Amino acid sequence: MKILVVEDDSDLRRQLVSALEDKNYTVEESPDGEEALYLGQEYPYDLAIIDLGLPKLSGIDLIKTLRDEGKEFPIIILTARGDWQDKVEGLEAGADDYLVKPFHMEELFARLNALLRRAAGHAKPVFEYGPLKIDTTGNVVYLNDTPVNLTSYEYRTFEYLVLNAGKTISKTELTEHLYHQDFDRDSNVLEVFVRRLRQKLDPDQTLQPITTVRGLGYRFALENKDSE
Repeated sequence: MKILVVEDDSDLRRQLVSALEDKNYTVEESPDGEEALYLGQEYPYDLAIIDLGLPKLSGIDLIKTLRDEGKEFPIIILTARGDWQDKVEGLEAGADDYLVKPFHMEELFARLNALLRRAAGHAKPVFEYGPLKIDTTGNVVYLNDTPVNLTSYEYRTFEYLVLNAGKTISKTELTEHLYHQDFDRDSNVLEVFVRRLRQKLDPDQTLQPITTVRGLGYRFALENKDSE
């Protein structure tokens, strides 16, 4: 999952980026609204965290422009305590949720995870697919209730496929949503991650959780227990 953090307070921005990266999110950052608008227009994100009091272009105008241009990723706004009018204006501009400064990182993660699940059509943080279970809060995958030892790249790849279950995801889309812009774009690297995931999640080759759609990409096609 790729997150855009837009915050002009350098200390808070660094705290947010560090905390998100510790949770295995890929994070890109901007200190002002103009640069953030460029990033939002040029690159795909799964969620944005936007402070409303930004230089060059306000958070409100940034959100309005992104929404007017059809960007649908969830947005969490950051507001100062007591500025209820900013909260209302931010939500009316197209934000999905808000946090009042100062806030606890645990609350940010709870709201962030809820928005990502909702965007993918899930209500609960734990998804079950037969013997496979993925806990998006703890970033853990289980096979027959036993934790599977995944690297951060392997987990991110699997989580993105699960959150887009049933869709064919191209290698380009996977790379853009999971990794920084300077990530090695060699498709062979992604193929290695997928091959290792298949070995770890389906050692007996009976589930086939990740299928290859020749010439198009990969698809996670197992049925969620909640949909049965």
